[in-house]
Amino acid sequence: MRLIRGTITRTAMAATVLATGAMLTMGGTANAAEAAATIQGCPSGAVCLYPSAGWNNGNPTHRFYSYDAHKIYNQFGTKRLFNNQTGGAKAYPCKGSNGTDCDRALAAGYYRDLNITPINSIKLTR
Repeated sequence: MRLIRGTITRTAMAATVLATGAMLTMGGTANAAEAAATIQGCPSGAVCLYPSAGWNNGNPTHRFYSYDAHKIYNQFGTKRLFNNQTGGAKAYPCKGSNGTDCDRALAAGYYRDLNITPINSIKLTR
């Protein structure tokens, strides 16, 4: 499990957002820039699943957005799960297809390479 965002990354994201002419309301922090950032093909506010233990050139196979349990089917082996949600939202890999029997939380800004074979849902929470 690793932190994706850091001080240098936040500064680079803010510069990129401003350079592209995006309209942001900056509250004195980099949070507005973070909220607009797509990282490794995973849009801000999403939790993404990649087809292996890598970034797959920024092409996740699944993107989850809403706070709920999301069933996943026919997924086997080691996959990368990345939480690009904002506001401290969490993602849980769960053995139950309805978001039950969950593993430890994956905090916003982190990813984990995990054996997805026993996982049947990804639950997103605030």
